[in-house]
Amino acid sequence: MTRRPEPLARPTRDDPREAQRTAAEADEDGGDDDEEMPRISVSRRTVALGTLFVVVIIVFLAVVLPQIAGLGDTWQKVEKGDPLWLLVAALFTVASFGGYVMLFQGVYVHGDFRLTMSESYQITMAGLAATRVFAAGGAGGIALTAWALRRAGMASRSVADQTLAFLVLTYAVYAAALVLGGFGLYFGILPGSDDWAITLLPACIGLAGFVIALLLAMMPPDLVERMQGYAGRGGRVAKLVQKLALAPAVISSGIRLSAQHIRAGDPALAGSVAYWGFNIAVLWASFKAFGEAPPWAVIVMGYFVGMLANLLPLPGGVGGVDGGMIGAFVAFGGESKDTIVIAVLTYRLFAFYLPTIPGAFAYLQLRRTVARWNEERRQGLRGPRPVAAAARA
Repeated sequence: MTRRPEPLARPTRDDPREAQRTAAEADEDGGDDDEEMPRISVSRRTVALGTLFVVVIIVFLAVVLPQIAGLGDTWQKVEKGDPLWLLVAALFTVASFGGYVMLFQGVYVHGDFRLTMSESYQITMAGLAATRVFAAGGAGGIALTAWALRRAGMASRSVADQTLAFLVLTYAVYAAALVLGGFGLYFGILPGSDDWAITLLPACIGLAGFVIALLLAMMPPDLVERMQGYAGRGGRVAKLVQKLALAPAVISSGIRLSAQHIRAGDPALAGSVAYWGFNIAVLWASFKAFGEAPPWAVIVMGYFVGMLANLLPLPGGVGGVDGGMIGAFVAFGGESKDTIVIAVLTYRLFAFYLPTIPGAFAYLQLRRTVARWNEERRQGLRGPRPVAAAARA
């Protein structure tokens, strides 16, 4: 593992680490360290049912969806797919998840808080599986990851701050691609369609995300502590305002932590670029397996515009992203509808549905790992939660 840079200069009162230290001290003074984080109750039976669900969805995509779309002969083209490019797509899938684990290690594992690569793999793959099964922007994966980190010994406030930093570093690449690709296509700098609905509009959404993040970062992470006196004097309304200030304060802390990672030049942050880049490469290889791929700018924009549909609360996220990507590439034009459908569904098979199976097994491994952590802690072989160290890192 790459050695992390030396700790940054002593934090000021606006530094997110100061807020983390306050939370850590509160935990040490008697906070409820054993409080369960929201988690997904998964047994071998539910894993089997989840696997069956994935198989049913694959059958639905292979048989039912083409019939609904009037593309009954589409999947017959699978036999004509280039095996070499399908193998390349599978390798890109592995590389993409490798980048995700790399980013996870870079953000969470430092200071006195340690996880092995195997443990990081279990947490990330189990979280990704939860994200697949429970859509709505990945809430299931976030809850599972937070629970695992708390069981590993990280303080609750530090879990929140580091998780927000992880999300910022992950989706900053997403937003940057929307901005650069969207404006590049709309103004003719990059080859492809200049339809404002699939270029300018997504670019403006990505730009708005950066502006909102910048505004939130300007809030002091210790805003709740600063409002303590006001809340004590102002009555019920003032206390409500103080509670409402918690969310922007935590988000500000996470954004500032992500900026510290970037300024420190942590090479592990390349994992975010690798995760998205290789994931897009899976889609490119899927197009190549059945014909010619669109220009790279179109591939990137079609991918990210389609991914916006992942926010829809559909069961397992099924159909939203698939339809969103297909619609985006049809709007961009250039390839036949049959080729677009089969390329997108092949991509989804490699990058979305099949990884759910090892992700489910990773969750079962994670349960055993958490049990081992608890047993080691009871036997004194594993120290108590290093809350102060984790918060200072």
